[in-house]
Amino acid sequence: MKRIILASKSPRRQELMRTLGLSYEIIPSQYDENLEGKSFSYELIKEVSRNKALDVANRLNDDAIVIGADTVVVLGNEILLKPKDEKDAINELKKLSGKSHIVVTAITVVDVKTKEYYSEATTSVVTLQDLTEAQIKEYVETKKPLDKAGAYGIQELDKSFVKSLEGSKNNVIGLSTSSLKNSLLKIDKSLSLY
Repeated sequence: MKRIILASKSPRRQELMRTLGLSYEIIPSQYDENLEGKSFSYELIKEVSRNKALDVANRLNDDAIVIGADTVVVLGNEILLKPKDEKDAINELKKLSGKSHIVVTAITVVDVKTKEYYSEATTSVVTLQDLTEAQIKEYVETKKPLDKAGAYGIQELDKSFVKSLEGSKNNVIGLSTSSLKNSLLKIDKSLSLY
């Protein structure tokens, strides 16, 4: 059986991979995904996930499948990145407060031998409640928002933060498991997935 490699250090993605019953290894991508100042497009996010997967695939020479992923939080056309510091996290959460935004995760699966790849993007719509300054400050003080695009992790937010979620919650966390299954099977139909 081919080795399956996740090109990500994200503990959230690793957890979601385990739910599929896949045995996999981690080789983090070294691709620099600089999205600073760029406007959102599906092609851009797919390209980032593809470059992450290819960065790892190009370093290997055995029978393996590499999974690259990228998640972005988008308000209007603006990509909200991981906050630089607590002040930045507060500003991002203030921007999102009371508004609907989209969370897009692009997944690319690459066959190391053939370099054949398949990319897919999944979109979820999240609407946050009108958040008070105190709520935002208290959440940011936990330091949890500092390593997350859009300065929040939906899996750790108090229920009073989220007004609604349309689409896959796993997608917002960092990996749509149904999209991943579909992508893996496009590259290798012999895989057995939960």
